[in-house]
Amino acid sequence: MTQEILINAHPYEKRIAIVEDGRLVELYSESLENQEVTGNIYKGIVRSVLPGMGAVFIDIGLKRTAFLHFSELDADFLPEQFRKICERGNSSQIDKIFTVGQEVVVQIKKPPLSKKGASLTCKLTIPGKFLVFMPFKDKVAISRKIKSGKQKHKFAEMLNRIKADDVGVIVRTDTENSTEEDFAMEYKTLDTVWTALKKGIEFAKGPTCLFNQNELIFMLTRDLFNSNVKRLVVDDRQYRQKIIDQLKTIAPDLIDRVELYEEKTPLFDVYRIENDIHRIGNSRISLKSGGNLRIERTEALVSIDVNTGSFTGDNHYDDTILQTNLEAAYEVARQVRLRDLSGIMIVDFIDMASAASRDKVLKEVRKYMRRDRAKNKVYPFSPLGLVEISRKRRRPEIIMNLSEVCPHCNGTGRLLAKDSVAVKLYRWLQRSEFFINKEKLIVRVHRNVLHFLEANTDFLGDYMKRIEILEDPELEPYEFKILMEKNGKDVTEEYKS
Repeated sequence: MTQEILINAHPYEKRIAIVEDGRLVELYSESLENQEVTGNIYKGIVRSVLPGMGAVFIDIGLKRTAFLHFSELDADFLPEQFRKICERGNSSQIDKIFTVGQEVVVQIKKPPLSKKGASLTCKLTIPGKFLVFMPFKDKVAISRKIKSGKQKHKFAEMLNRIKADDVGVIVRTDTENSTEEDFAMEYKTLDTVWTALKKGIEFAKGPTCLFNQNELIFMLTRDLFNSNVKRLVVDDRQYRQKIIDQLKTIAPDLIDRVELYEEKTPLFDVYRIENDIHRIGNSRISLKSGGNLRIERTEALVSIDVNTGSFTGDNHYDDTILQTNLEAAYEVARQVRLRDLSGIMIVDFIDMASAASRDKVLKEVRKYMRRDRAKNKVYPFSPLGLVEISRKRRRPEIIMNLSEVCPHCNGTGRLLAKDSVAVKLYRWLQRSEFFINKEKLIVRVHRNVLHFLEANTDFLGDYMKRIEILEDPELEPYEFKILMEKNGKDVTEEYKS
């Protein structure tokens, strides 16, 4: 398997594409209006205490109050007089620990979703590339994916020499070739972060964010870019330098794999990433053979239906079904990662009479799901011929970042968000620059997009010198139209991705 990382860096929106064997399998985006919060540490203010639920609701500065359950308390972070309550496990006594208006330090365990606020924990951790730093926990834990007992013992000895007695560490998976020097360097960095955090805990006024671990460049260098990645290609010189500066302290051996893309054609167009992104919201996904998948999300679960479609095969009907299901096994795993689907997923493969065929398909699903960084489990075929997949939610589904609630149907459908439409317009201008760079253009957009561009005057940069932007009441919120000023010719379709 060949893995590459492609980065499209626009001042307003940055996107990271993970490509395996030439296929897009994961997409991450960050815009000024759309920030990830999972793992961030806050000083919040208690707004309500509910002994019957064994929980408190805490204002951490987000739109909705966040939820902290008794089971997520950490005795090591509590004053001495409350530790026994926590250790006894009596959740109904949570009102003896917290009062309304009290400040409390928490970390987001699960991000807000739909009408639910974030889920919190008091068990603070600070992740690095090789280690996870755990204040007040005198232990060394090793990732379960590291199987070698000899390697585990070696790492434990190293870290016990490095760490302080009141600190715990978890060794992460991507540490196969790590040395004691690597661990010591990262431990020192994480300890510095914790020292700064302690000052915020003592002096900051809530609600406020004390530690933001989700800036895209940190996630990239900490979690995504590792020794398995053949190369990283970025289309912005300054952003490339930022990546290199980050790698100097944590993984200098990866610096020579960072490449700058300087061609005129947009990077994601060259690798056909844009086409895949446009299809993320589609419920129907075609397979190479002519079959297809149908993905539908409900409130309780995600259903994925496999169909033969136009594929009839050249041989026996059972072979046709098996081939379609094997193709679907790969595509199901890919779409789960690409869309960042989570919770319970039910896959309805085409019925197979042979137990051997079912075993082959199940083995393929598990093989490709093992590439997923999110915790997941694939269950055997049920008596009804269904495969269940459970997957831990790490962040909102990617479609939530690329779209907004449709005002016409109040959420039963979705439209491209105004900032995503503006970025799409920017890429159109970038794509057309070589061909019509001296021509004046008239850009017609929906009023929502116009208001966004008026509020962000530098969004389109130098392109503003050759365009005039007008509101068009006949356009939908996700549409734009581009005309040549000299003759009124509509050129919108000519330079679409």
